Amino acid sequence: MRRKTDIYLRWVAWSEEDQTYIGRCPDLFLGGVHGDDPLKVARELQKVIDEWEVIFESDSRQLPPARVKRTMEFF
Repeated sequence: MRRKTDIYLRWVAWSEEDQTYIGRCPDLFLGGVHGDDPLKVARELQKVIDEWEVIFESDSRQLPPARVKRTMEFF
């Protein structure tokens, strides 16, 4: 099933400074989620993105445009 939020770039990367993995979706929210396992961080990031979609829908607002673009398509 395709989600409206599938257009947004998500990334999970190791932060040397914080000594943890950080997951972000910069077009939807500042900050991010973090943890020791990159797969768990990715799952938690998706939950937060889903929550943001619900918030926008409940407020009858459109999601913001996707500004951050992938540098390469994988499919």
